[in-house]
Amino acid sequence: MQSSDLVSSFAEIAREKGIDRDTLQLIVEDVFRAMIRKRYGSDEAFEIILNPDHGDIQVLHIREVVEKWNIEDPVTEISVEDAQKIDEDFDEGDEVAEELSFKDFGRRAVLTARQTFSQRIRDIEKDNIYDWYKDLVGEVVVGEVYQIRRREILVIHNKTELILPRNEQIYRDRYRKGDMVRAVIKEVLRDNAGNPLIIISRADPLFMERLFELEVPEIDEGIVEIKRIVREPGDRAKVAVVSYDDRVDPVGACVGMKG
Repeated sequence: MQSSDLVSSFAEIAREKGIDRDTLQLIVEDVFRAMIRKRYGSDEAFEIILNPDHGDIQVLHIREVVEKWNIEDPVTEISVEDAQKIDEDFDEGDEVAEELSFKDFGRRAVLTARQTFSQRIRDIEKDNIYDWYKDLVGEVVVGEVYQIRRREILVIHNKTELILPRNEQIYRDRYRKGDMVRAVIKEVLRDNAGNPLIIISRADPLFMERLFELEVPEIDEGIVEIKRIVREPGDRAKVAVVSYDDRVDPVGACVGMKG
């Protein structure tokens, strides 16, 4: 595989995953630098020129021209004789920038590069999901039940798995695959592998508070405030409310005309 083909495949994956151009460029450069360090022990004498939009990449090996008997590090230095094989005008003290062929790294290095790139993309996806849902803690979401387990129900929301534990369910509720579920995002954690764990709840008092905010305009506008909620999920609840407008009855606003 040519280096341009590999970079193009990286760019295609990044587009599918919604990774921006700057992030892609940083990842690809890191991947190639890892390949260089694996082969040469250091990447300090190398420059990477990348255009991910066109799949173009150049890896330049930059060495100082020295006399053969003065070479201390063949990674950063090249003899006058070898430099003049590249261009006869090179002389001691010059810098030689030699483009590396992708074939020099070998097939195994290409496979490692693919694996490294895929892992970096997965890590970014995990971080993005974690950050997104961390900002949504306390908000109500609607998702689709896709798996029912003994201790929890898995719900899909925006292609992301949410967890509704048994102790966060209303005991009277019964679910089937494909049912739509509304719940509040209670907390966002990470497991030992760094995967985000988004916990949702239908039993938490905050869920009822958010529902009131959605259904009662006076609460949403700040005229009526919920001071406290006490629940026995599925059975009963008590809600303490206060009005900041003498013309508005807080209980009547919450209960509605039909009670």
